[in-house]
Amino acid sequence: MKTIVSAAALLAASLLAIPASAANLVLYTSQPNEDAQATVDGFMAVNPDIKVDWVRDGTPKIIAKLQAEIQAGNPVADLLLIADMVTLERLKQEGKLLAYKSPEAAQYDATLYDADGYYYSTKLITTGIMYNTSAGMKPASWKDLTRPEAKGLVTMPSPLASGAALIDAQTLAAVPGLGWDFYKSLAENGAIAAGGNGAVLKSVASGERAYGMVVDYLPIREKAKGAPVEFVFPSEGVSAVTEPVGILASTRNAEAAKKFVDYVLSERGQEGFLKLGYIPARNGMKVPDGFPARETIRVLPVNAAEALKNTDQDLKTFSGIYGSN
Repeated sequence: MKTIVSAAALLAASLLAIPASAANLVLYTSQPNEDAQATVDGFMAVNPDIKVDWVRDGTPKIIAKLQAEIQAGNPVADLLLIADMVTLERLKQEGKLLAYKSPEAAQYDATLYDADGYYYSTKLITTGIMYNTSAGMKPASWKDLTRPEAKGLVTMPSPLASGAALIDAQTLAAVPGLGWDFYKSLAENGAIAAGGNGAVLKSVASGERAYGMVVDYLPIREKAKGAPVEFVFPSEGVSAVTEPVGILASTRNAEAAKKFVDYVLSERGQEGFLKLGYIPARNGMKVPDGFPARETIRVLPVNAAEALKNTDQDLKTFSGIYGSN
């Protein structure tokens, strides 16, 4: 995780390190560290006169940090690239984002960006089931995780720590035949909910747990490296987060920030995400190796406005089921 220094120190460093005409940007992101660095490196290769520093954490922690800075009158970030549109919708409604109509939006489905230009999806990241290849059961359905064969062997990220996990819970809770009863059944079957997606990957890949609810690219990427894991798109469908990008209304570098938005939405920027193992949000792009054809992946709907309205209650409901997990 990068350390963000004071605005004065950042300015002083920029004067020494880059031409006086260059701009500095600060990105707050929930991308994994190596992905955040690759995204920034790709942008700076195209825009060598703009320097980007970044801070990485789970979406809830990133937003808590940002809100604390805003309340203190010293927001540091210029840009956000975080898990989900619901979080950015909240910031939009609070007047904390800057509207920008990117010309790249013409290559995206209208459902993947804000009509007023406050945020734009960059990827499609689904949540499904991973399992260790030594596991006795090969799950095909979400409900398989509640079977006796999976008792005490299931792990998942907590919505309190992961934006993707919150969207997944809100999405599955609205599916007939699943709902919050599904999460209650998981808890009764000994499932644990703690931390983020990275912890789930580590637990299942090591064999500590046999099954995990996790974002797609982690196990697919690790399988390609030889890890004993498989990933399943459950028969009922999957939730998806889209890692949207948005500009903070408080930015002092709006023009440079707009260039960053254009880059991550551009074909070149989307190819960068594809190389990292993500499904690009831009139309007409390929999918990474190891993924099924995009049209075969059943993405379950989620209403961002409804999800935002219900977030506090949904977090209480989840916490009530899993207690201190």
